Amino acid sequence: MKSNKTKSGFTLVEIMIVVAIIGLLAAIAIPNFVRARTKAQQNACINNLRQIDGAIQQWALENKKGTNAAVTHTDITGYLKTPPTCPAGGTSFVADYALVDVATSPTCTVVPSSHTLL
Repeated sequence: MKSNKTKSGFTLVEIMIVVAIIGLLAAIAIPNFVRARTKAQQNACINNLRQIDGAIQQWALENKKGTNAAVTHTDITGYLKTPPTCPAGGTSFVADYALVDVATSPTCTVVPSSHTLL
């Protein structure tokens, strides 16, 4: 009697091909994930800037302030449901957003080059 014993399993070449394919997919996916996360943080920060600007304008209107009136964080805190922090690693409302006056748009101090109010 002849026995046909076949060993089942993967060869080293097959395993190396699977690892290479997984590595290729990871090399494609990871930069896209990082880019998407950064873009989401920028959009969230821009929306925070819009809310802050709206609060500044409402504060100025209700308090009969001109466009050159200086504004502080405490002035507009009551006009915000929750004082926002920058999603790109911000710590607090006061530290993350710079306020100047009613006419000047607020700016993000965490990543000022990429977060601007349009």
